[in-house]
Amino acid sequence: MSEEQTIRISEIFGPTIQGEGAMIGRPTVFVRTGGCDYRCAWCDTAHAVDSEFRGEWKAMSTEEIWAQVQLLSGGKPLTVSLSGGNPAIQPFGALIALGKKEGYDFALETQGSIAQKWFAQLDVLTLSPKAPSSGETTDWRKVGHCIDAAKEGPDIAMKIVIFNDEDYLYARQAAERYPFLPLYLQPGNDINQPVSNDRMLWLTEKALNDKWFDITILPQLHVMLWGNKRGV
Repeated sequence: MSEEQTIRISEIFGPTIQGEGAMIGRPTVFVRTGGCDYRCAWCDTAHAVDSEFRGEWKAMSTEEIWAQVQLLSGGKPLTVSLSGGNPAIQPFGALIALGKKEGYDFALETQGSIAQKWFAQLDVLTLSPKAPSSGETTDWRKVGHCIDAAKEGPDIAMKIVIFNDEDYLYARQAAERYPFLPLYLQPGNDINQPVSNDRMLWLTEKALNDKWFDITILPQLHVMLWGNKRGV
């Protein structure tokens, strides 16, 4: 099996529900890839990012991945969420084409650092540029390349994780830059602490006090239900 024919997989799991963003609450099978070009300070999927977990990742063919998706879904079409890490690193075009023939939808979330031609095959593309608290710097030119690559194919939305006032200002500036994209704000998740509504309340009150009404503020639903448990 050549490297060109494989995708690095951290885990495949579900059906569960999408816990955040534009697809929140949607029954989903997750295909989580291993590897990322970012190292966010607050990453909540280190097992799909850090090289110390590389031994857990498996090189799988399109056919092997698809067989697992069908097994988990019972052969009944649903949404397949391509996640990571940064799933945009991987060659997903063939998998998407295979699944769509069977009536499955495909959604991808990425920070917008790598554009792929197969973005145009998606049903939903969520761009999640990382705010300053992540320790990463956004290259908005590359985000634009991702939007261009999607063409007229998927619905495109933007989701930004907010931890503090600086992140909030970043999100306001992103909204001004891309006023045509629906924007979802998500309070940051402290993975080493109990789940708390404090940041959700702070973010909601701040946006409402600023009369910033053309956004959607959502929690991480899966964290509310299962905490930071892996594979749900």
